[in-house]
Order: sequence, then structure tokens, then C-alpha cells
Amino acid sequence: MTQPTISRISPLFIVADVPATLAFYRDMLGFEITFRGPAPDDEFFGIVRRDGAMIMFKALGVVSDGKEVVVAPVPNYKRKPAFSWDAYLEVANPDALAAEFASRGVRLSVPLGEDDDLRGFVIEDIDGYGLFFGHPRA
Repeated sequence: MTQPTISRISPLFIVADVPATLAFYRDMLGFEITFRGPAPDDEFFGIVRRDGAMIMFKALGVVSDGKEVVVAPVPNYKRKPAFSWDAYLEVANPDALAAEFASRGVRLSVPLGEDDDLRGFVIEDIDGYGLFFGHPRA
């Protein structure tokens, strides 16, 4: 019997401001916005896609003492120094992608480089999520 395959995984990040996050991923990282809404005047959910990568974003509010309070993002990135990325995006040519991001003014939180296992770099998005772009070393 053939084991079923899982073809993709798409993280869902809690963010402070969905329109601002969508703009960052579009303008700085080259993603396409594939959904924003549910309505133009109420954008609390969004999806971006670039090639095989898809990331979803949601702004949350909870009612406390009769007032709506925004739920703050809780990225892993700054919690623990090693392997605290929020997402790993496999990229065949991280050197070219780092150059593309640099041309848009994206700051690399961890510069392009390699260790025993990986070659790539890390960026921190506007909500503090750490994204590793790279691939395993051959």
C-alpha cells in the first residue's frame, strides 16, 4: 500500500495589522497577495503566495472588560537563539534571493552563510517572525 503524501504546509501567523503585513510580504519579499478580507473595510485575514510557499495571516481581537483588545503576535524567533525560526522556506539559490531582497532594502537578520548542515539566511518580518530561506548542504 502506498503511503499518502503531504504536498505542502502553510503556516498561519497571528499579526498586529493584516494590511501592513500583506504589503510587507508583497513589496519587500515579492509574494503575491491571493486573499485579503473578508471585506475591504474589514481585513483581518490574508494569504500570500510565492511559488510553492503560502503563508496565512490573521489579526485577532478578544473582548476584555467590554473592550476589544488586539492579540499580540507571538513569534518564536526571539525566544531562543538557535533554531527558533517560525518558518523554513526551502530555496534552491539563497544567494540570488538574498541579492533580490537586498535590492528591495530588506535587512537580513542572519546574513547569508552556511554551517555544517544549511546554506541560507534569516529575515525578520514586521511582526517579529523569523523566516529562514535556504537549503540543506549537499
